[in-house]
Amino acid sequence: MQTMTASRIRQVAQSVLRDAAEQGLGAGSRLRTERALADELSITRAMVRSAMALLESDGLVSREVGRGTYLRCEPLTALVSLDGDESTLHVTLSDIGPADVMAARQSFEPMAMYLAVVEATESDLEEAERCVEGCRDAASYEDFENWDIAFHRSLIEATHNPLLLHMYALIEAARQGDMWGDMKRRGDSPERRHRSYVQHAAIYEALRIRDGRAAREAMSAHLDFVAAFLRENARR
Repeated sequence: MQTMTASRIRQVAQSVLRDAAEQGLGAGSRLRTERALADELSITRAMVRSAMALLESDGLVSREVGRGTYLRCEPLTALVSLDGDESTLHVTLSDIGPADVMAARQSFEPMAMYLAVVEATESDLEEAERCVEGCRDAASYEDFENWDIAFHRSLIEATHNPLLLHMYALIEAARQGDMWGDMKRRGDSPERRHRSYVQHAAIYEALRIRDGRAAREAMSAHLDFVAAFLRENARR
């Protein structure tokens, strides 16, 4: 099993940028798919996703589920920027379990909804709605997880707060670890996915009507459901 340390994730992010430079890609270009990068680098897709989350948190790429990942600057410029940021190297993600992730999410995400309600633009609302619809239409566990991650990310992006985005990038990377994925797969079902979709829709609706309290309560209820689901599957 590949160890998902912050140092290793940074190395993968650097490899992704070098690959882009070797291809002659520039700002605005779309990167290769996660599957293609995972195959090329002989790593898991979860590790590629964590590297992408790091690059996005540093403002070096933008990700749109169903559309792709795009460079926001020249890849060599991005490499210099990435090499200069050592703030996450001290965190070992392999030491963070699902219970730790959920405790952080339950403390962090509900309160962030108050800021998202105030700061969200129409474009932010459209992206959140697109992700909700993606969750609704997902035909597999993998598709649903991709849309689920994108939905929660879209809500934090709607705060337009760089510090919150950096903090959430670490949470997002941690929630894509192997242990987290194994626990969710064990209990996956169309019913569980549908219930999460309904909860996502409630969060979005509260955001749309700019009701901070309702958005916080809907997010808390959703994360309580996820935490209970993970505890149940940890015993299987």
